[in-house]
Amino acid sequence: MTKNLLQASLKEGKTLYGPFCKVQDPAMVEIAALGGFDFVIIDMEHGPYSIESTQNMIRAAEARGITPVVRVTENSETLILRTLDIGVKCIQVPQICTKADAERLVKSTKFYPKGERGMCRYVRAAEYTNISAADHFGKANNDITTIIHIEGMEGINNLEEIVQVDGIDVIFLGPYDLSQSCGVPGLVNDPKVVDAMKGAVETAKKYGKFVGTFTETPEKAKMWKDIGVQYISYAVDVGLVMNSFKEITAQLKA
Repeated sequence: MTKNLLQASLKEGKTLYGPFCKVQDPAMVEIAALGGFDFVIIDMEHGPYSIESTQNMIRAAEARGITPVVRVTENSETLILRTLDIGVKCIQVPQICTKADAERLVKSTKFYPKGERGMCRYVRAAEYTNISAADHFGKANNDITTIIHIEGMEGINNLEEIVQVDGIDVIFLGPYDLSQSCGVPGLVNDPKVVDAMKGAVETAKKYGKFVGTFTETPEKAKMWKDIGVQYISYAVDVGLVMNSFKEITAQLKA
């Protein structure tokens, strides 16, 4: 059974870094691992992934010792079930705005008695029945890391209730959607956005939750690390490649 390295590392107090992945080639996951990242977020929400292509990205991550996280498109019981069944242990769910949203999510990610996740042993998550029913259904609840996106002022305003929901592990603050909710779309460094995020970090930490966010510069990553953010998504694979290409061609054509 593959260990949830991300969960273990966060509990040890480590700060972890990883990009969002939109390229559907498992080689990109391998490159991220070889390059030294701790995790990759396979982005079904804003990427062109199917369940099948996501499964192969997960396999590549596990083969290279990097933690695969899957961001699903929505808080959907069926989609979450299918994603967990293909073996991912860290699931990231966008647009959680209320306590009811968070409770509904936990029901989808946990088996009885904590939730109502559909039960099946004939899936990759149970190694196609190689893992006993007792082990699979008995241990999965403690082995899944549930990450929620707080992406608007509704979620910020309800955060005190949301973070008290048992079964939510990481609060991920999405600066771009939050900037839109604050009336400054795309201006992720605007004081309205930064102040809302800093307040959210304090609330989450008060209740013992891990916190994550998205950054695009080492300076911003350090800023969030210094105030207690441990799960730092650093940029996106396509953007990192684009910036590298531009830098190289600028030098070549100078």
